[in-house]
Amino acid sequence: MEIERKFTVRQLPEDLARYDSHLIEQGYLNTNPVVRVRREDDTYYLTYKGKGLMAREEYNLPLNEQAYNHLVAKADGNIITKRRYLIPLPPYTIELDVFMEPFAPLVIAEVEFPTEKEAEAFIPPEWFLEDVTFNPEYHNSTLSTKQF
Repeated sequence: MEIERKFTVRQLPEDLARYDSHLIEQGYLNTNPVVRVRREDDTYYLTYKGKGLMAREEYNLPLNEQAYNHLVAKADGNIITKRRYLIPLPPYTIELDVFMEPFAPLVIAEVEFPTEKEAEAFIPPEWFLEDVTFNPEYHNSTLSTKQF
C-alpha cells in the first residue's frame, strides 16, 4: 500500500545538490489501472497502481534494461523525465521531483507515510505551497496524457 501526500512548492530549497538524487524516466502502458515502466538511474521496474489518490495499492516488479527499453517504446503519451531529490524531514523523506521538458518548470514534493492517520496529521514545511494530493491532474499518469 502506498500512502502519500503531494504538494506544489513555493520555492526550491537552497543547495539542492547536497541531497541525494535519482534521474527517473517513466512511461505509461495504461492509465486505468495504472501500469508504468520506470528507469531510476540503473534500476528498472514495472509498476501496477490501484485506484485511489492518497492511499492505493502498488506493486513493483523488477525488469532488466532490455525489457524496460522494449516496454517503454510501447508507452502511450509522454515519457516523463525528472530528477528526484531525497530531502530528510525526520521521520519522513521528502521526494522532490523537478520535472524536465516538456513539463518544466513543474516541481512536486511527495511525502510517503506508514499510515493514513500519519498522512492526515502531517504539517508541511513552509516552503510547500498547495496540497494537490486529491487533484488527479498532478498524478504522473495524468501528466503522461497531457497535450503540448
